[in-house]
Amino acid sequence: MANPNVARGLIPVRGAYGNYFNGMGNIYYVPATDANNIFVGDPVIVTGGADANGIPVVTLATAGASNYITGAMMGIVPAGGPILPELAVLRDQPVYRPASVGAYILVSDDPGQLYEIQEDSVGGALAATAVSGNANLVAGAGNTINGYSGWQLQSSSLANTATLQLRILRGVQRVDNIIGVNFKWYVKLNLSSIANPTGV
Repeated sequence: MANPNVARGLIPVRGAYGNYFNGMGNIYYVPATDANNIFVGDPVIVTGGADANGIPVVTLATAGASNYITGAMMGIVPAGGPILPELAVLRDQPVYRPASVGAYILVSDDPGQLYEIQEDSVGGALAATAVSGNANLVAGAGNTINGYSGWQLQSSSLANTATLQLRILRGVQRVDNIIGVNFKWYVKLNLSSIANPTGV
């Protein structure tokens, strides 16, 4: 049976030591001058700026080697508190951050965070031996209906190069996930801006 083709970007699932993800993250600001749509699961990167209260400014990260990532967007944070995708409809809130709209977003930014991500399988699907290798992200269009990212792991970038964005840790063990096209992997950020000793 073929794996479902469900790209959703970087979905936080567990901590570095096996503890299950509890939904925690940090608030960041995306100013109205930012022309990117930012979807749940999209990688973001700090710009070095901040709002008047010292909340760091982020923008959509760039796919490709040597490009750092702060974390993955988890939801919108209006004045009343965080809005995750499954609650957005109930509270009449957007499920993604629309372009050119100032917004506070919740970001999973722990450098040790494990994420689930689908491989794009372009040029061929990864083998089981891809574990412990590195790979880049590849950008994809988000879904304006459900708010989820279209980013994926770039299969063709697999190597042991230190400047690649992700470390592949293991395959996701589920009945709907078998080695082959659209396989889902557990990864962590190889280029975390928070773990990077060089400031912005």
